[in-house]
Amino acid sequence: MKNFEKYAPQYFLPPQRCMDWAERDRIERAPVWCSVDLRDGNQSLIEPMDEATKVEFFKLLVELGFKHIEVGFPAASDTEYSFMRTLIEKNLIPDDVTVQVLTQAREHIIKKTFEAVRGAANVIVHVYNSTSLAQREQVFRKNREEIKKIAVDGAKLLKKLSDDEGADYIFEYSPESFTGTEPEYALEVINAVLDVWKPDKRRKHIINLPATVENASPHVYAQQVEYIHKNVKYRDNILISLHPHNDRGCGVAAAELGLLAGADRVEGTLFGNGERTGNVDIVTLAGNMFSQGVDPKLNLENMPYVCSMYKNFTGMNVSARQPYAGELVFAAFSGSHQDAIAKGMELRKDGGKWTVPYLPIDPKDVGRQYDSDVIRINSQSGKGGVGYVLKSNYGIDLPRRMKEDMGYKAKKVSDVLHKELRADELYRIFEDNFLRNRSKFDIRECHFRQVNGIEAIVTIFSDGAEHVVRANGNGRLDAVSNALKKFFSVNYLLTGYEQHALSDSSSAKAISYVGVESGGSAFWGAGIDDDIIKSSYKALVSAVNNLLA
Repeated sequence: MKNFEKYAPQYFLPPQRCMDWAERDRIERAPVWCSVDLRDGNQSLIEPMDEATKVEFFKLLVELGFKHIEVGFPAASDTEYSFMRTLIEKNLIPDDVTVQVLTQAREHIIKKTFEAVRGAANVIVHVYNSTSLAQREQVFRKNREEIKKIAVDGAKLLKKLSDDEGADYIFEYSPESFTGTEPEYALEVINAVLDVWKPDKRRKHIINLPATVENASPHVYAQQVEYIHKNVKYRDNILISLHPHNDRGCGVAAAELGLLAGADRVEGTLFGNGERTGNVDIVTLAGNMFSQGVDPKLNLENMPYVCSMYKNFTGMNVSARQPYAGELVFAAFSGSHQDAIAKGMELRKDGGKWTVPYLPIDPKDVGRQYDSDVIRINSQSGKGGVGYVLKSNYGIDLPRRMKEDMGYKAKKVSDVLHKELRADELYRIFEDNFLRNRSKFDIRECHFRQVNGIEAIVTIFSDGAEHVVRANGNGRLDAVSNALKKFFSVNYLLTGYEQHALSDSSSAKAISYVGVESGGSAFWGAGIDDDIIKSSYKALVSAVNNLLA
């Protein structure tokens, strides 16, 4: 690409080695989650939500298990202010939920914010100012001491107003554009703020480290976070929080490495909605933890419901490939994938840890169904997927070689129609080709006598007339087969026969599968009946019809 020379790294590594995070292989417990959908997510919408919608979204977030919820920037607009007051005055904030409000480190904005939250029991007042080199030089045109003074003055005002009101608020400070700030300077500002607040174990304040613009690989963010974790004052009395954005598409990875680096808390949004390319996607983060055997402490068992509500509230879509949530994320169209999944699911009957190929988690754990969400049939599908759909929906457990035949027929239909096949459409293909195909003949009656083994007296209906044919065999099916060979002057071998009940009840119908081979080609048929003998010769009739056709 042209003009690459004008770009250069805009991040700063810590002055000391901070690589302990690289020795840890996984996150072992869920962080404190803070949803910022109602603030950061809302301000990024083309049409921000109205108050009624925000109230319903707030209720959803509570239902999902969020204990910290950033509800807005009360001093930014009358709608934001009114929403905060509505939550308080209508008693909509549960006792175990803490609402968070955002304010710049400016006196009149801070005072307006305190007016908005008056009367709420559990509140986080989140104050921020930008500390990055680019912002200091280009926007504020202030030196380090002047920028630090803004942060300290804001911290002092928060403490004074809280003390004056006798409120027990939690304070949060963000050095905005943390990833573009020299780590040692960010630490200096953070420690100066904490020296004002003097946090204790009873009321832990929060230091939030935002990747306001993601400007480096995730391992750089991890080193910056670990540097603060190792050197910040009052470490046992604070929560280190992450607020990653997704400008490089690495927001989830940055958050995971930041947690390995010592962070305790994550601010993000459902499905990653946020400024520019978005905030970190909490659903993906939670799903990743869940897939490793860690309880994410969020209620995501009904993902289709969560997706539907989210789309209604925001007008945003959830991508079909959105991890854990998208319509197609568990769908397998590839024949080899379908075969592996079907075999893995068969072994799941014995329980144990989840190890099904191609499925990182059990789709049912997030409200998805195997028959409609996992094995999907189109022209790319194979015998394993087709067999799985027929078995899971209709109890039809095709023999291995018959699955190939059925698979090819389904692929051909899908290819001609240029569409995915539903389970009922797949069954019709099976029915037309293997169950009810009587293009050449049918058997109207069949009786048996024990003469020279077994004698079959078969009434064959063909070309508009009935014909009674007798033949002997070493069993009933063999005798009927010999009658058909005799009548049609055809030669073939019986190469496959299987049968099973279609359900577990004693009155269940039986299904039989019969394969015949002639001239190097195999032909299959199936038959269903209350009587297993009838189901067997019905299957033979279908197979021979396919051969004659």
